[in-house]
Amino acid sequence: MSSTYIMSSDSQVVVRKLEVDDYGKGFLALLAQLTTVGDVSQEAFTGRWWELNENQDYYIAVAEDTSKRQLLGTAALIIERKFIHSCGKVGHIEDVVVDGAARGQKLGQRLIDELVGVAERQGCYKVILDCAEQNIPFYEKCGLSRKEVQMVKYLDR
Repeated sequence: MSSTYIMSSDSQVVVRKLEVDDYGKGFLALLAQLTTVGDVSQEAFTGRWWELNENQDYYIAVAEDTSKRQLLGTAALIIERKFIHSCGKVGHIEDVVVDGAARGQKLGQRLIDELVGVAERQGCYKVILDCAEQNIPFYEKCGLSRKEVQMVKYLDR
């Protein structure tokens, strides 16, 4: 499922599922604006894409300016299968980033809306995410509310 938004007379943005050829549209450079990506060859990207694409519990959304064939944003949904809530499912939103030059155009909100819609269609009873304090107002605008505390233990450090 994809949604199209007209940004200006010469720019059309489509929010859709990640495709294997998005490697060449700046997907990794976009993620690098969020965190360390590392060295990911096109072969490694393609292998991981196939792995995730075959798993219905993963959905990576992208916002593409189709006139430039350039990705402007991305966000990921990972569905956790639980025993609680009658074997319910929880959607976890991760890796939300909009290109610095494209911020302020509601692309992040459109990506979140896309993922929430996917989570609803997949039968999730809730969607959760972790974010930095300064991002709380953005996520509240997207309809999420603050709850509890995030904890972490890095296993690669």
